[in-house]
Amino acid sequence: MSRFATLAVHAGRDNLAGAHVPPIDLSTTNPVPSVESGGAAYEALALGGLPPADGGLVYQRLWNPTVARFEDALAQLERAEQAVAFGSGMAALTACLIATVGEGKPHVVAVRPVYGGSDHLLATGLLGTEVTWAEPDGIAAALRPDTGLVLVETPANPTLDLVDLRAACLAAGDVPVIVDNTFATPVLQRPVEHGATLVLHSATKYLGGHGDVLGGVVACSAEWAAKLRRVRAVTGGLLHPLAAYLLHRGLQTLPVRVLAQQASAVEIAAWLAGLPHVERVHFPAGELVGRQMSGPGAMIAVAVAGGYAAAARTVEAVRLITHAVSLGGVDTLIQHPASLTHRPVAAEAKPHAAVLRLSVGLEHPDDLRADLEYAIKDAHR
Repeated sequence: MSRFATLAVHAGRDNLAGAHVPPIDLSTTNPVPSVESGGAAYEALALGGLPPADGGLVYQRLWNPTVARFEDALAQLERAEQAVAFGSGMAALTACLIATVGEGKPHVVAVRPVYGGSDHLLATGLLGTEVTWAEPDGIAAALRPDTGLVLVETPANPTLDLVDLRAACLAAGDVPVIVDNTFATPVLQRPVEHGATLVLHSATKYLGGHGDVLGGVVACSAEWAAKLRRVRAVTGGLLHPLAAYLLHRGLQTLPVRVLAQQASAVEIAAWLAGLPHVERVHFPAGELVGRQMSGPGAMIAVAVAGGYAAAARTVEAVRLITHAVSLGGVDTLIQHPASLTHRPVAAEAKPHAAVLRLSVGLEHPDDLRADLEYAIKDAHR
């Protein structure tokens, strides 16, 4: 097996028909060889299967070769059998929940914190699910006969709490565990190796890496992939081929970007911890960094003195760093989770009003430090 950096460059680039760069197939419909073979292909794809050898691809909502190349590459990086890509990370999570509800198991055990959109979707029960929020050591006790999924996110959004995946998967028993791996990426953590059944990514973030493409993907077993493709086919959640091309291209530089961003984040987190007006820095540490993750990543959460008012003034005072939601791009972003990404979260689980989330980009760390120092001082004048 190739080393990770080599795999990131070459995965999904087989069978390019003589091309060096993977082509983009934008066809919304495809010729079918015959009524019989086309019908068989349509049925196979609509039910979540793979394209038959002689039936054609029929229709883009069912299958697209550019999307499939990205899926194959991501599955290899996550050490999963297959992957299924969607138009967004929330569409990917939605498909997982629809699949479990469809099997008569609408109950989900989830460990907070998670991304605000995921929290909101589960808390509302919009898709017919019912959620039990549990601490990591309470997963086993929260299980029911109709539990279809256990959901964890590690490092968690936004406070970067870590969950021991091996322990969580053991506690879940036969119940599939879905892990949101957006913050860590397969560069730093591969949940399948620790027992997870499904690995979820908002591909918009580190996988794309440049803030210019929206997507989601789930790496999983072949059995689960078939379920998710079926949901995708009937709900129309397929990732657009152009987005798939950009995400596949993003994977080629993923290790370089993540490791460089992480190196800067390590410096900045240590520096922030000694800065006046900083009450706490949240940054992954402990024995799980090394055993489960190969590094802490490039996300930092920081609580500033002065509560909400000071936090708001800080994000509004940055000059180089961009005040915006999202993360994982080449430029550094800062945002106030309680007011933005986690605004719909219940009061008891909402991030503290003083907490800011920082996604460290590829700028020189000295420039980032200067901007943060200015903003924090300005907020406390």
